[in-house]
Amino acid sequence: MTAYRKGIEETIAAQNVDVQEGLSKKQVSSSREKFGSNVFVTNKKEPLWHKILISLKDVATIILLIAAVISFVATYIEGTGHYFESLLIIGIVIINSFLSIFQEGKAENSLAALHNLNRTQVKVLRDGEANLVDADDIVLGDILIIENGSAIVADARLIEAIELQAEESALTGESLPVEKDAEAIFNSDTEVSLGERVTMVYRGTTIVNGHGKAIVTAVGMQTEMGTIAGLLNAENGTSLTPLQRRLVQLGKNISWVAIGAAVVVLILGIAQGMDLKHIFLTAISLAVAVVPETLAVIVTMTLALGVQRIAQKHAIIRRLPAVEILGTTNVIASDKTGTLTQNKMTVRKVWQNEQDYLSETHDALDSHAIEVLSLAAISTNVSIKKNDGQTIYDGLPTEVALVRAIEMEKSRDALLAKYPLVDQIPFNSTKKRMTTVHKQPEGGYIAITKGAFDVLLPMIKHGNMVQAEKINTMFGREALRVLTISKQTFDVMPENPTQAFYEQNLTLVGLVGIIDPPRPESTLAVEKARLAGVKTIMITGDHVETASAIASEIGILHEGDQTITGSELAKLSDQELDANIKAYTVYARVTPTDKIRIIKSWQRQDATIAMTGDGVNDAPALKAANVGISMGETGTDVARDASDIILTDDNFATIVDAISEGRGVYIKIRKTINFLLSANISEIIVILIAMLLGWGSPLLPVHLLFINLVSDGLPGFALSREPILTNVMNEPPMPKKTNLFAQGLGRQIAINAALFAIVTLIAIWIGQNVIFGGLAPNEQIGQTLAFIVLSMTSIIHVFNIRSEKSLFSIKYNANPGLVNMAILATIITLVVALLPATQVLFGLTAVSVGHWITIFVLSLVPTIILEILKRIQPTLFKV
Repeated sequence: MTAYRKGIEETIAAQNVDVQEGLSKKQVSSSREKFGSNVFVTNKKEPLWHKILISLKDVATIILLIAAVISFVATYIEGTGHYFESLLIIGIVIINSFLSIFQEGKAENSLAALHNLNRTQVKVLRDGEANLVDADDIVLGDILIIENGSAIVADARLIEAIELQAEESALTGESLPVEKDAEAIFNSDTEVSLGERVTMVYRGTTIVNGHGKAIVTAVGMQTEMGTIAGLLNAENGTSLTPLQRRLVQLGKNISWVAIGAAVVVLILGIAQGMDLKHIFLTAISLAVAVVPETLAVIVTMTLALGVQRIAQKHAIIRRLPAVEILGTTNVIASDKTGTLTQNKMTVRKVWQNEQDYLSETHDALDSHAIEVLSLAAISTNVSIKKNDGQTIYDGLPTEVALVRAIEMEKSRDALLAKYPLVDQIPFNSTKKRMTTVHKQPEGGYIAITKGAFDVLLPMIKHGNMVQAEKINTMFGREALRVLTISKQTFDVMPENPTQAFYEQNLTLVGLVGIIDPPRPESTLAVEKARLAGVKTIMITGDHVETASAIASEIGILHEGDQTITGSELAKLSDQELDANIKAYTVYARVTPTDKIRIIKSWQRQDATIAMTGDGVNDAPALKAANVGISMGETGTDVARDASDIILTDDNFATIVDAISEGRGVYIKIRKTINFLLSANISEIIVILIAMLLGWGSPLLPVHLLFINLVSDGLPGFALSREPILTNVMNEPPMPKKTNLFAQGLGRQIAINAALFAIVTLIAIWIGQNVIFGGLAPNEQIGQTLAFIVLSMTSIIHVFNIRSEKSLFSIKYNANPGLVNMAILATIITLVVALLPATQVLFGLTAVSVGHWITIFVLSLVPTIILEILKRIQPTLFKV
């Protein structure tokens, strides 16, 4: 039988403990040895060498390393001693690995934050004495002495509870404190959710009212929070992000292209009678040409810059790939309390009985609301403190709401000075009401009784109770928690006043409707997400009525959408849940395990899901989601450390801003792929066609490496800072399984590569067949022209891919770095082509003015053609 179902005597017998003495030292030692300590099992931190290996597992990176080895071997065979080609490739791989590990940082273990919750001392009865004991030293059977403000460090069955209330939102997601009852009995056939187990107190929660005693029934990993720790362990593995999967597929495709091209080259070379060394060098050229050496670095830089921009919008990225996942997110699973709502109970409506007047309390209080709230606020145990100019309210959330509301117009301290407290009957979880007695300035006394409507209804003798019942029903439909305020006055205080005396002949003052209200920005954020093709769902531990009301108000729950509770969810098989998952918009009264199950079901529908939350109970789901988003201000350490992104302003709207930035990053990465592969594929086409025509290998490995690293690499780096010129939130997210070359990207690359290849082949033919400036045409001049034309064409191409509009429509100050890097790449290319020393190093030769004019014209031809095509059909070039 689970602990919460056992009676007090049964629990005492099961734990074999004397409730007057507590455990002895011997019993403590025996219990620790048998059942373990009150600590969590932690995962080993990933060593640096393993992180490095992970960063090198990418297929494209492996091919790059193979190309470096082949280049090294070829250089050795040639005996030139120039190993800078292979060293540069290896350097690129090292830089990319370093950037990836550095940007992700030293990710702290989520369970370490869970363990930090233990670093406190609690009062325990042992050997007949109450002593403070470290939380780690608590064992099964210990008797906890619980007081207002106590932190609960182990799951325990209550054996005594006096006006006891626990704040459990971090564990259950429910915003209101839970009234505890040690004597409660549960039906063995009824499923009882965590938030309804009133006979228990749970690790990670806090006592906000009353006192009592409890016997520890679970420690460490056996507690409810230990279950969460286990779930975090189970979700510790990381899966590839959508972009990573696409880049892996791209790497595989590149590898097949490289193998195929190498085979073709070998066949053609042998058929043409070329010697094996020359064929081998040509194969190396293709290996170098296929691999976009700077792609991984530019992608990492783009993600890193995205991290910086998102940080400016109040979101901290803890894991670099989370940036691009945001760009493909199509479902946001949001917690309610503290995420969509303010986690601050607030008076929403006040009904005054005497004038039958209903007041809204959004901005200011009218006289009717002030009359009701003034009496309600002085009938509380809230304390008010000032700290660094801020007002801090300490007390039960509903009472704090009353006091905070009245202080919009009046000082509660001033009211208490006018109506000094002379007696009170504290709130009782059984009687569900509280009464305070105050002296009136005009003489006599006033007794104020507040509590649940159904409890006070039979006690109230004066007032419009018919209308009050209607108002109570209306408040309930709006998910407002209703407090009934009543009073009676008398002239003389009796010698031995009783509760019955204070609460006789009551007059209804009014009803107060309280709720944890939505954040003001939540509604607009949810609508922006909807317009961007992102569905928002609510997953909460709160009651379904409250969750549905908030979801409807914010715009999450619409007509036709369905809600489901945790108990209903438990009755569904995974297959049934998968079949109906898209119909559910609000999930209420769910457990941490339920949250993971919901997320997994959405993921099986190919959704890329972002989960937001702030409590301990949210941590496993944050870990399981494609991207976990926690709250920086109100969130627990556990939630923050289990997440990929932390919102420093706890603003749900920031998520939408981050999604926008993530989409922008994704577009920039697609532009980078367009830019780099256009040149790389054109290099393959040039080499293969040239060999088919019997022209030999027109581009040496060093030429290809230079083009990939300088002509493509330098401008490509600046692409990471390219602004997004269109509203990316007006379009749906990219589907998770969409091919990297979808939506016209493959077509664009094919057009670009074909144009580059054509002008380069023309340059080769001219160099090998046309006389300029008295220079006899030869193979080396053809190689020189091909190298310069392909370099310059690639540099100019960076301006073509910035937009589907004309390159002249984008101003210099939109991204001055891109223009500057293009100029730098041009200067370096010209220096290499003109200086005798670099001509020798790169296997080039001096060319005439006529050749340079040819180079200039041919380099501009692709851009001219692309500009014409953009005018004819601009959507052809939309990325």
